[in-house]
Amino acid sequence: MRPLRQLISPLPGSTRARRAFLLALLASSLELAHAASPTAATTAPLSEQERALHVLNRLAYGPRPGDLEQVEQMGVKRYIEQQLHPERIPLPADLQARLAALPGLQMTPAQLFVDYGPPSIDKEADKEVKQAARQRAPRELTPQFHMARLLQATESPRQLEEVMTEFWANHFNIFEGKEWVRYWVGDYEKNAIRPYALGHFRDLLGAVAHHPAMLYYLDNWLSSGAGTPGARGRFKGLNENYARELMELHTLGVDGGYQQADVITLARILSGWTIDVNAMKAGAAPFAFAAQRHDNSPKVFLGRPLAARGYQEGEAALDILATHPSTARFISTQLVQYFVSDQPDPALVQRLTQKFLATQGDLRAVLQTLFDSPQFWARSNYQTQFKTPYQFVVSALRAGDIPVRNAKPVNGAFGQFGMPLYGWLTPEGYKYSEAAWLNPDALLRRINFAGNLVNGKSPIARAEGDAAPANADARPVDPRQLLGTLGPAISPQAAAKIAGAPENVQAGLILGSPDFMKR
Repeated sequence: MRPLRQLISPLPGSTRARRAFLLALLASSLELAHAASPTAATTAPLSEQERALHVLNRLAYGPRPGDLEQVEQMGVKRYIEQQLHPERIPLPADLQARLAALPGLQMTPAQLFVDYGPPSIDKEADKEVKQAARQRAPRELTPQFHMARLLQATESPRQLEEVMTEFWANHFNIFEGKEWVRYWVGDYEKNAIRPYALGHFRDLLGAVAHHPAMLYYLDNWLSSGAGTPGARGRFKGLNENYARELMELHTLGVDGGYQQADVITLARILSGWTIDVNAMKAGAAPFAFAAQRHDNSPKVFLGRPLAARGYQEGEAALDILATHPSTARFISTQLVQYFVSDQPDPALVQRLTQKFLATQGDLRAVLQTLFDSPQFWARSNYQTQFKTPYQFVVSALRAGDIPVRNAKPVNGAFGQFGMPLYGWLTPEGYKYSEAAWLNPDALLRRINFAGNLVNGKSPIARAEGDAAPANADARPVDPRQLLGTLGPAISPQAAAKIAGAPENVQAGLILGSPDFMKR
């Protein structure tokens, strides 16, 4: 960890007094990890304004200007119902237009592979030309995929859909740095995650299992049954990677009651689920079942016999996993940890588990049960979760009403904070807990980011290459307006302390305050 003075010094116009103020702010932030037990005053029911803030912080990435008043006016019950049905919420025309202007997001997986993948690379070219061809995807596609995520997270009124898209993209994590995966990250999120984020878990599980990004990331596309006619060359062996993570991370959980024999059996079941490169070159969908590489012998999976039925064995295995009690409990636990508390209440987990099983994994019904629970509305769970770097940055952009016209500096911030988009190498994804993100180095980085974000000169608000942002976006964020946007998120005590700082740094101190780092 770098010295505090070194981390504070990059702040524009920092003075000794300001450094002292920031060190005091840091001390206050560190106290978040050592909060006292709830008192009688902290167990009182939430006020209507606090309830509005609570749903905006948990079902959304925090309030934008006017959101708090709007939710208060419509009532939190109606807001929740609305968010659970994103298809009923129209997207702003400007957002639709900006998404439509990202060509990589409109291409099929086959087109992406042909235009940016190995078919686009001249095998006879020299080393430098080949390297330049390989760099086209990270140079041209990656910024578009990142921009699409950021635009929707900051501007879409379908906020719960965005929250759940991030949740499931992290649950079914892929790493964009792994060769072919980078071509398909945008399509994976657009077509395998977002449409099913509030649907049925089985549909989501199936969409992920068939997508080339997951087949490639966890190597199942290479897997072949031992001794099968197609088991040769790079396809000669059984690969257990996807089968193991499908059980441990995607469905049952590490304590879900399966054995290593079940992992091997599932790998045999999924042998032949692959990517057809030749089909993609012809413009067809990438998923294929290679019957000549499938293990056709009978199998027993999680105690249930499976007859040899080729491709249908895999679908049957997904059916078993999606409806298993361990899966219901594992997913319910993760949802409670995300929406309520790092330490999940066993009674609430059990209630969600029962709803999951009773509805065959209807995620909308499970979430409705969660949002109706007394645990969700308990004051002891209000403004208590420490924001991840992603939640912090997106909520700051929303609160300051700062448009994302250049994703590069946002990605830079995510990288500094240790949470780059699609950048977690291993399959378990990022953690959401306070313990994973609360430390002095991270807090000071957030304070620096907040100060630079609201000064009216942020490069985020201007397209890459533009000399200056448009006039409407060049104004520093007004601290009074910001306090109005955030409402009870900033306590009167914190607001009074911030008011004692120079006016030109107050907005940055609001977004860098201990209060704003909680949700």
